[in-house]
Amino acid sequence: MPRRAKIAVIVLVISVVAGLVYLRVLHQRVARLARTQATEEQERREVVAPPISTPTDVVANAQVFWLSTTQPDRLAAVTVQMPLSADPVERAKQLIGALITNPPTSGQRTLPVGATLLSFYILPDGTAVADFSDALASEMPSGILSEWMAVNSIVQTLAANMPGITRLKILIHGQEAETLAGHVDISEFFDLKAAPATTPGMVAPAPTPPPAQQPKPAAPGG
Repeated sequence: MPRRAKIAVIVLVISVVAGLVYLRVLHQRVARLARTQATEEQERREVVAPPISTPTDVVANAQVFWLSTTQPDRLAAVTVQMPLSADPVERAKQLIGALITNPPTSGQRTLPVGATLLSFYILPDGTAVADFSDALASEMPSGILSEWMAVNSIVQTLAANMPGITRLKILIHGQEAETLAGHVDISEFFDLKAAPATTPGMVAPAPTPPPAQQPKPAAPGG
């Protein structure tokens, strides 16, 4: 092989190796940046929406539903010891707050870290209304499964710990929405009585996600 060709091959090999090393370093930097941003977002949440505490709080066991560690398309009931209020509205806020802020691992998270429960109230007939910040929709990972797991983690957590609630309506920043983030229909009420019962540690069967809503055909000439 001519000397020039050998030099060209050596230069090429060095360039490829340098490129691979750079890509690995870049990947590590991106991962560190993502972790830093998540930590900063968590700290911001704790300032904007500190943990709810009421005079009637009693430390008790609650079943909170996050993603299963063995079946990522299922929810698992995790027993959490936490302060729970005797007031049903405040109790529900505490449960949803724990669902957002305290997943056992980042991989088990069902709701975006930036999501905030803006308000929660319960009507006399047992209907509950949960109003979330825009981040619940805008920061939701793309896909029908992630949306369905998010909704069901809320529904099953409330169903397991709030027997007085019969159904749930989800709002986004005070407004009704057709879908959570383009797939799961949240325009209707969710039946808490139909949520599958589980014991701590059991994996809750995931209901079959509804088909993605199809865009309505445009009117002729529209």
